[in-house]
Amino acid sequence: MDQNVIKRNELLAQRVIKGLESRNMKGYYAASKEEALRLALELIPKGSSVTMGGAMSAHEIGLVEALKGPDYRFIDRDAYADKRAAMLAAYDADVFLSSANAMTEDGILVNIDGNANRVSAIAQGPKKVLMIVGMNKVCKDLDGAMKRARNVAAPINAQRFGLSTPCAKTGACMDCKSPDTICCQFLITRYSRHSDRIHVILVNDNLGF
Repeated sequence: MDQNVIKRNELLAQRVIKGLESRNMKGYYAASKEEALRLALELIPKGSSVTMGGAMSAHEIGLVEALKGPDYRFIDRDAYADKRAAMLAAYDADVFLSSANAMTEDGILVNIDGNANRVSAIAQGPKKVLMIVGMNKVCKDLDGAMKRARNVAAPINAQRFGLSTPCAKTGACMDCKSPDTICCQFLITRYSRHSDRIHVILVNDNLGF
C-alpha cells in the first residue's frame, strides 16, 4: 500500500477513534490484518462463548478460524440444524463478532440487515460486541455512510447470496420492497449506553463489502 495512503488512514483512524470514545465506544487501529487479529484475540478472553453475524471482515483477518480452536466456545450457526436456535444463542454470548456496512468519521456505525439477527445483537444481548472494520468503510458523515450501506454493501451482499432484488441486477439501491430485500432493518449506533461493550478495530486494509 502506498505510504501516503497509509499515513492518511492512520490520521483518519485517530479521528474515528476519538469519535467512538465520545460515544462511549472503544476504537483501535491495526496497521495490518495480522495486527488486527492479535488485537481481536487480546479483546476476547479464552473460554469465552463467541458467535457472529456473517462478518466477512472477521474471516478475512483469520479471526473466525482462530476462534474455532479449543480455547474458545464458538457458536457456529452453520452447524445448527435449527437456525433460529443458533440466532437465539447469540443473545447470551460473551462476544458477538460483526462489522459495519459503513461508519462516519465521528464514530457513528451504520448497519443494514434482512433477518435482523445481526442488528438486534449489536443493539442488545451479547455482553461484548467486537467489530472488525476496514478503512474502506469510513465515510465523511451519516448521509455518506447511509449511501454506502445502501449502494455498495447491500447490492454486493444481494449478489453474493444470489437474491432476486433490483440492486443485485443494477448494482445500486432502488429502494425496493422485493420479497428478497435485505434492507429490512437499519441500525444507526450513535451512542452506547453500556461502557466497554462495543469495540471497533479499524484495519488499514479494504475488508468486507
